Amino acid sequence: MVTTPAFKWSFLTPRYWLTWIGVLFMYLISWLPQRAQFFLGKQLGRLVHKFFKKRRHIAQVNIALCFPHLSKQQQADMVLKNMENTGIATLETSMAWWWPQWRINRVLGSIEGFELIEEIQHQGKGVLLLVPHMLHLEMLSRVLGIKQQGIGFYRPHNNPLMEYFMTKGRLRSNETLISKRDVKGLIQALKNKKMCYYLPDQDYGRNRCEFTSFFAVPDAASTTGTLLFSSSKNCETLSLSGIRDKYGKYHVKIYPALTHFPSGDAKQDVTRVNKTMEQSIILAPEQYMWLHRRFKTRPDENAPSYYS
Repeated sequence: MVTTPAFKWSFLTPRYWLTWIGVLFMYLISWLPQRAQFFLGKQLGRLVHKFFKKRRHIAQVNIALCFPHLSKQQQADMVLKNMENTGIATLETSMAWWWPQWRINRVLGSIEGFELIEEIQHQGKGVLLLVPHMLHLEMLSRVLGIKQQGIGFYRPHNNPLMEYFMTKGRLRSNETLISKRDVKGLIQALKNKKMCYYLPDQDYGRNRCEFTSFFAVPDAASTTGTLLFSSSKNCETLSLSGIRDKYGKYHVKIYPALTHFPSGDAKQDVTRVNKTMEQSIILAPEQYMWLHRRFKTRPDENAPSYYS
């Protein structure tokens, strides 16, 4: 559990000098007007689309699998827009970590349904908030932090210096961060009536998963971790959607708690979770993290990879 990141003198050694240069560049860029940052991010995304062929291929495969009803041209257009949004998201991370509160307030579009969270907490329960991997997730957390600081369930960064900056930035809108391996820590936070973020929409492997539908893919490996946390008697499970509009403002919507959840039927429950993620993603599919190999785990271990 992280509440205050610790700075180490070892961060000043040559091992981290390149990291410092990158962080300084990100920090300086973050002070540009938002529109200028979006322009630069878009150009960065186009470079990713052109030169990072492996990542582009992953996005192409994911979008083709999930939206087979789209024409080849429509799929290609979505891939390009997704790469552009990926570049923008790189700079949005800097905004989320370093922007002062007054700049965050200026880009708040709307927060709808937050009273649902407050009502549950007034009943003495915690909130497990299901969130899809939108590319601007860092900014969504900062925006929602205007209403209430949450508990982030996250994977620590491999680079200790980047871990320091990441946690320091995220703690501007979160009360604390809990490592993904600290299951008991998140359960305790729910018992303490906290608002806890959980992202159940990626492929976390064959362990603790059900193969069920995700968009047009009928057998996507989907984590059952949601059920572990939502089975707590002292919490309710809600979901969130978040988009960035064409004016650069962020809109967050909280949906009502899932009823009779979990039901005891793991596959049915995980399918419901996937459906809630779909309804959030479909609002702005080009802003979703399609660069992740969402369908890398197949029911048949000998089946060929979608990404080969």
